Amino acid sequence: MDPRINRWAKTLVRYCLSIQPGEILRMDGTPAAEELIAEVYRETLRAGGHPIAHVRLPQLSEIALKEGSDDQLGWINPADRVLIEAMDARLHIMSETNTRQLSGVDPKRQAIAGKAGRELFAARGAKVDPNDDRWCLTLFPTEAFAQDAEMSLSDFSEFVYEACFLNSADPAERWRELGRQQQFYCDWLKDKQEAHVIGPDTDIRVRFGGRIFRNSDGKRNFPSGEFFTSPLEDSAEGHIRFTVPSVVNGHLVSDIRLTFERGRVVEMSAAQGDAFLKEMLASDDGASRLGEFAVGNNFGIQHGIRNILFDEKIGGTIHMALGNSYRECGGKNTSQLHWDMVCDLREAAGGGEVWVDGALLLKDGKLVLKP
Repeated sequence: MDPRINRWAKTLVRYCLSIQPGEILRMDGTPAAEELIAEVYRETLRAGGHPIAHVRLPQLSEIALKEGSDDQLGWINPADRVLIEAMDARLHIMSETNTRQLSGVDPKRQAIAGKAGRELFAARGAKVDPNDDRWCLTLFPTEAFAQDAEMSLSDFSEFVYEACFLNSADPAERWRELGRQQQFYCDWLKDKQEAHVIGPDTDIRVRFGGRIFRNSDGKRNFPSGEFFTSPLEDSAEGHIRFTVPSVVNGHLVSDIRLTFERGRVVEMSAAQGDAFLKEMLASDDGASRLGEFAVGNNFGIQHGIRNILFDEKIGGTIHMALGNSYRECGGKNTSQLHWDMVCDLREAAGGGEVWVDGALLLKDGKLVLKP
């Protein structure tokens, strides 16, 4: 086994989730991630915890979405309710072998199933302080993800290891170091009022009004490397172009252009996936408002791979998410949607700037303000 798999599992259990003796860890993944699931299981036992592995067959979701009734799609397994209440931490390992498996499913049916899942975790969220809720999302390299990235599996695997700092002898220390750097920006942004983003086909302002910026240092997203907040719901004014394509629920969407007035999207288009974009933004009242504003800060990720876990962290970019906002940041927008869209401000993409209360924060993909 590649020793980086062992390093990965140890970092997830010890650094990301901080499993203590007697604690319950729920893991979700597909058989494709067997190596990592097994090592996380082993490392959890070594930490004194109780691992529970949910290894799912991807085709079951497709069957349910195509053949289940609305009632069946909205049904919540009672066993899941019990486990959600009992678990101390959860780990989701993205490991799809076909990222387009649900592309033929009606998005409205996906929304019904998604709502049930959100209700399940909302029940936990009502009882657990969001700052204390331990969860982590990571991605195990598969042929499907490699194909989306237009890379061989071996090259894609190396890309993932590098983005996660797994080539370092002590990945956790690398993440702590990045976390310390990002905390400087979170502290500087405290009490700031407005960001102005300027770039190719982009001129937009969003206001924060004292909202909290969070430091994403690899504990919840692995890899990570961003600092983010939820802007005031009625504040977005202007237009923006998101040039990094993404795959959402099996649909490839690229070159998204949005215009905002008083916080709501009033014009929208996509070079590919335009109909899907419009349907998603009409899915509920909160879907056309911003739930997140963030700066990508992982310079180990240099290009998009059509997977938002990585793409939104590209160093020198910003991203905004339409839909549900973050309660821990002070966000109030609610939606079944949370769609992260990446705006590349690096020099190679035409450059751009982010100004905050009149001070230059980022220019042409580089953070001007230094710790």
